[in-house]
Amino acid sequence: MTANVAFLGLGTMGYSMAGHLAKAGYHVTVYNRTQAKADAWTKEYNGAIALTPCDAVKEADIVFTCVGNDDDVREIYKGQHGILVTAKPGAILVDHTTASADVAREIADAAHAIGCDFLDAPVSGGEAGAINGCLTVMVGGNEAVFNKAKQAIASYAKATTLMGVTGYGQITKMANQLCIAGVLQGLSEAITLAKAAGLDIHTMTEVLKHGAAGSWQLENRAQTMDANLFDFGFAVDWMRKDLAICFDAADKLNVELPLAKQVDSQYEKLQQRGFNRADTSVLIKQFDK
Repeated sequence: MTANVAFLGLGTMGYSMAGHLAKAGYHVTVYNRTQAKADAWTKEYNGAIALTPCDAVKEADIVFTCVGNDDDVREIYKGQHGILVTAKPGAILVDHTTASADVAREIADAAHAIGCDFLDAPVSGGEAGAINGCLTVMVGGNEAVFNKAKQAIASYAKATTLMGVTGYGQITKMANQLCIAGVLQGLSEAITLAKAAGLDIHTMTEVLKHGAAGSWQLENRAQTMDANLFDFGFAVDWMRKDLAICFDAADKLNVELPLAKQVDSQYEKLQQRGFNRADTSVLIKQFDK
């Protein structure tokens, strides 16, 4: 690949995603709010560092962003030194942040006004998926633009799917997070019951994964939950941020989310106990006596 790309946001996910682009042969310029992270990235991968978002994207054919929340998305795109100040006409802007569908539409409109294209493209698969280049990417936007960008996205994804118009990528990610919340609640209750009865959790997992209860969470988290290990994966703080986005969208659509609200309430209590940065599977500790 000879295309110039920029990757802005070298956090838990973005660091490895940008690395896969570099390994795939793209000319990568990176930007991170904390420059030390960008310095570390260039020691590990071939690429250049920019000191501001607008400097990072000047020559980019495709711009990737992966930041924290709606406010971060607005700042990195529309701020005084943001992407939209210098993005060249015809550039494709791809936002991997888990954010609201509203901000996706807002940035898309602003991008179109300067002759750029925009895709909202949140990801699933966690840190391990980013490291191993096997993320699932759910995309909202124009099909022709999607077809131009999907080869680059494939550098770090095992599945990339166009879900529909702008904002539909974010709506799909909301559905993903709601599913995870429900599965973790059920898994927490199942393990708690099984342990109380003296059942071996390893054997239980091996049996259940082949049936209707099988899931990624069962295979990857049941035994770590049993072992009281929560120092990896997707943090409670991040999950509550994502669930808040779900609740806001649900309110606007007049949809009830009772199970997700129950799980969110438990996560709030776990935050108060100091589990802010623990993996979401720490939900099982709601049953501590």
